[in-house]
Amino acid sequence: MITAVALFIGSLVLLVYSSDKFIGSSEKIGLNLGISPFIIGVTVVAFGTSLPELATSIVSVYEGSSEIVVGNVIGSNITNVLLVVGLSVVFAGTLHIKRNLMEVDMSLLLGSAFLLWFALKDLNFSFIESLIFSGGLVVFLVSSIKSGQKEEVTVLQRNTLSTYLFLIFGAIGIYFGARYTVVAITDISEFLNINPAVVSLSALALGTSLPEIVVSIAACKKGMPGMAIGNVIGSNIFNTYAVMAIPSFFGEIIIPSSVLSFSLPFMIVISALFGLICYSQKISIWEGLMLLGFYIFFLAELFRMGFV
Repeated sequence: MITAVALFIGSLVLLVYSSDKFIGSSEKIGLNLGISPFIIGVTVVAFGTSLPELATSIVSVYEGSSEIVVGNVIGSNITNVLLVVGLSVVFAGTLHIKRNLMEVDMSLLLGSAFLLWFALKDLNFSFIESLIFSGGLVVFLVSSIKSGQKEEVTVLQRNTLSTYLFLIFGAIGIYFGARYTVVAITDISEFLNINPAVVSLSALALGTSLPEIVVSIAACKKGMPGMAIGNVIGSNIFNTYAVMAIPSFFGEIIIPSSVLSFSLPFMIVISALFGLICYSQKISIWEGLMLLGFYIFFLAELFRMGFV
């Protein structure tokens, strides 16, 4: 058990660190090719914050533990709204939100959450649904690009050998980090005699959400709350569409029946609550503490489900 926990922590650290280096190198190479920084932001960076979830989900399908996928998606989305936003408010105080974020991005977030419910209610994620979710991802990216800068500025940046080395070793680190994270989750689940989906909803979701936590808190401290909230919304939409759709092309995804009784409905309620909180265009510290309280309840309920 101690070995499995140590493997989980070590592989998760490797996964998050490698993802950060891989995305940083990709961004520099994109700038060198003359790609707009904004386009890189809504594609590479948005992809990057969800890369740990995507990598572990793809590997879990290959390793025969595909029930981890849906737990990873739902758990990460819940963690982003409750823990990431809650901590951002606690560290930075009241967050003020621009209306354009509410008019477009929030509706896309709620739409993706409800679509996930309808797709999973029969405990099956079909090939057609994979294509629909892939289409949803394209719509989200196109919408993000159209709502951004009208004119693209060509920015050239000189790349060094280290840039390409970080890209290569980052990709290798992502592979091994994701693989052994899944192995560790399987071992821990077997030792404790609990469903791997429960571990993915809690420990894995928390670990793979570390990039969102770091980015959002840093943005709030720099006086850019819109970036923090946008990061959470974009990451959740990307999780729902990409992390569900892409792994399904590598094999069948098993949907645990337990997700319909608690975690999925809880995610939808939390997403709706997030929309209501943001409707006033500000999130107070009391609302942030409420979100953290909901997260503690979520973990406590998972603990009860897993061990009782």
